[in-house]
Amino acid sequence: MATKAKTHSGAKKRFRVKPGGKVKRKKQGMRHILSKHSSKRKRQLGKMTYVDDANRYQIDRLLVL
Repeated sequence: MATKAKTHSGAKKRFRVKPGGKVKRKKQGMRHILSKHSSKRKRQLGKMTYVDDANRYQIDRLLVL
């Protein structure tokens, strides 16, 4: 008997699946050493974005979609 696939617990904290099937993620680079970034860069890094099509297969595997 095959076991059910489990969702990756780290991935479920980092990604959200939208109703249309797109996966939202937070941008990296906003944790520390922010003094070297411009205000514009920090403002843009604070926004959410979507997972790129090139990485969708890996994310779908982690989230068991």
